[in-house]
Amino acid sequence: MKISEFIDPKGIKLQVALADQNEAIDQLISLHDSVGNLKDVAGFKDAILAREAKGSTAIGNGIAVPHGKSASVAKAGVTAITCPAGVDYKALDGKPSNLLFMIAAPEGGADTHLEVLSKLMTMLMDAAFCKTLVEAKTVDEFLGLIDKKEAEKDAATPAKASSGSKKIVAVTACPTGIAHTFMAAEALEQKAKELNIGFRVEKDGSGGAKDPLTAAEIAEADAVIVACDKNIDMSVFDGKKVVLASTKEAIHTPEKLFKKAETASVYHHTGAVTKKSDDSNETLGRQLYKHLMNGVSHMLPFVIGGGILIAIAFLLDDYSIDPSNFGTNTPVAAWFKTIGGGAFGFMLPILAGFIAQSIADRPGLAVGFVGGLLASTGATFANPGGAVPSAFLGALVAGFVAGYFMKWLEKVCDALPQSLEGIKPVLIYPLCGITVIGLVMCAINPLVGALNSWISGVLTGMGTTSLIPLGIILGAMMATDMGGPLNKAAYVFGTAALAEQNEVGWMIMAAVMVGGMVPPIAIALATLIFPKKFTVAERKAGPVNFIMGFCFITEGAIPYAAADPLHVIPSLMVGSGVAGALSMAFKCTLMAPHGGIFVFPVVGNALLYLVALAIGSFVSCLLLGVLKKTVED
Repeated sequence: MKISEFIDPKGIKLQVALADQNEAIDQLISLHDSVGNLKDVAGFKDAILAREAKGSTAIGNGIAVPHGKSASVAKAGVTAITCPAGVDYKALDGKPSNLLFMIAAPEGGADTHLEVLSKLMTMLMDAAFCKTLVEAKTVDEFLGLIDKKEAEKDAATPAKASSGSKKIVAVTACPTGIAHTFMAAEALEQKAKELNIGFRVEKDGSGGAKDPLTAAEIAEADAVIVACDKNIDMSVFDGKKVVLASTKEAIHTPEKLFKKAETASVYHHTGAVTKKSDDSNETLGRQLYKHLMNGVSHMLPFVIGGGILIAIAFLLDDYSIDPSNFGTNTPVAAWFKTIGGGAFGFMLPILAGFIAQSIADRPGLAVGFVGGLLASTGATFANPGGAVPSAFLGALVAGFVAGYFMKWLEKVCDALPQSLEGIKPVLIYPLCGITVIGLVMCAINPLVGALNSWISGVLTGMGTTSLIPLGIILGAMMATDMGGPLNKAAYVFGTAALAEQNEVGWMIMAAVMVGGMVPPIAIALATLIFPKKFTVAERKAGPVNFIMGFCFITEGAIPYAAADPLHVIPSLMVGSGVAGALSMAFKCTLMAPHGGIFVFPVVGNALLYLVALAIGSFVSCLLLGVLKKTVED
């Protein structure tokens, strides 16, 4: 994708006389409107003026690049005006601007064109090139000069990190990440080559960090230049010599910044230090855990918010209207249940999406989301609408597969021509990634469906002659995958037994529900009794699991199980199995398919049922305290 594809010939005006900055802005916006780039002219102008309020976009040397990112933009585009006499655009160097480009970026979808337009920004650092643009007599000549310069840049050997006796790294960033970010980086790179300084720069653009610095590069650097007009994470530079500057200083006086770096003072971060990660120096287990926790931390709000709303639905509903639909019998309860259920619906896509994003950055996000969604629906080739969900275990697989596949795909695509750079993030990455994750999940979900059918057959074959062993199995199954095939098989078996309308069927349903109530309650207890075994975020969210557990919302334990499955799941299975066995031994009965403590009025031997729940929860809690490692470990 070429730069000129974003510039409609009708959006260019040459040899214009401009009275002041306001007229320049109005004319550039009018050009955008005339070529159909805008949905709302006033809204876009507000975005332009808001950006100017943060600092003039006139970078000096006769160039101004006003830009705005707004929902008022219909499509990405650039307009241009040449003004040989110049116009006062409040440039840092005090000189008039005679070459003006205005960039319109749509909100929430700018990554593709920014890859291309960032190249235009670096081209504008060539004073001779800008002079030819100002002198252009026709629109065709103007666009031809841009095409020629772009072709030269694409044909050039890709720039490598500068090498030299001194090593300096830098970060550049402006509020919108559209223009100054890349121009500042270009100016610093050019000056570093002149000065023979080893140099690497990270550009914090609107599409995310480009060429991010590694922990090793920061550690080896003699100094750091932070040329940013917005806040960035400074903790990664703790203990390094740091020069703080603006992007305009980097553009106009890069040599001055490099001289400052020689005598800069050491920066000491006063907040929490979160060192920049460097996968190359981490064990595989540490890398996997880091990616996993990224998904879990983003999933937690959906679990907590959705779970509380579902609990409110049970609290406000009338069980007597229709026990089988408890939670949605009244309009108010149905509203809370629907919203809470909707939040829960995002849980698995968020988990998989942010695991993939941690591995492959932004390209992995969409692919992981789709994988998590397919895990929650259970889609297969034979049944695209969904069969048996593979639940959070399937979402874990989807997240890691999506992340590592996209990381591999990015490396493969590095060999593509520079002209295809712009279409990679919006066409090549999502198309290939989503197709592959769809194929992977269509292979995983049928296996889960077959497992579910086999388990159901085994449970049915057990009959009702051995109720205590059956209670152990059903309780443990409810805590195994919490929404997956084992959990669903146990629950379906319980509801089927409930339909028999006899004491044995009611005992089976009671064992199923108590087994599903134990995991969240055990988690909540463990975060209070063994706080060192959990992260700060997990401890804060822990007590909420009391509410979800008492409401029979097993999913409250999923973030904890996902973060440490090898220790958490067995602990929960044992406690749930104990609770299921005790429920059977006490001959507790339940005539409702769900509802937690809100349906205890229809529980037979309710006091002993509470005893079974308490014992099972404490068993799991103690096992969590023994098996889980401390957070520091």
